[in-house]
Amino acid sequence: MPRLTRIYTRKGDDGTTGLGGGQRVPKDALRVATYGTVDELNSAIGVALAHGLVPRLAETLPVVQNELFHLGSDLCFLEEDKATYRIPQIEARHVEALERLMDELNEVVGPIENFILPGGAPGAAHLHVARTVCRRAEREAIALAHAEQVGAFVIPYLNRLSDALFVMARYENHQRGVPEPLWNSTL
Repeated sequence: MPRLTRIYTRKGDDGTTGLGGGQRVPKDALRVATYGTVDELNSAIGVALAHGLVPRLAETLPVVQNELFHLGSDLCFLEEDKATYRIPQIEARHVEALERLMDELNEVVGPIENFILPGGAPGAAHLHVARTVCRRAEREAIALAHAEQVGAFVIPYLNRLSDALFVMARYENHQRGVPEPLWNSTL
């Protein structure tokens, strides 16, 4: 575990930041933007948790938040540095766990009959915000993968997580007895 005795370093005053392997890159580099969006996603999930979610989601999402730290470290290190530093990374098991969770929750909420508008219970609305941040992180990770190598499970994890957050929002509304807001295509 890293131990930080001082938060500021003054090293970023020139507009650069350090990757995990020590390389200095511009703060607006796509890699930095991608793991920054993952951090934003983690914060959005934290807001959803702080507003109170049903117990099944309240026990699941802290695990996801920890996995997002794995994802951040996965993105913060260049692929060639990962063997040297032996950092936590996203693995197939993380993706599979999200798939199992979605299967479990979908058994409860049932099939989708119409497009669902973001909203409903406050927790569900916050989960929808997290879902959209997750989709942005996925798009940024895909753009990064076009330019540089990324971990094999980074993009699949973000893809499954955005779907899982959608299902979690549905589950939150269902468990709270709040009807899902549905798209009215005739308006």
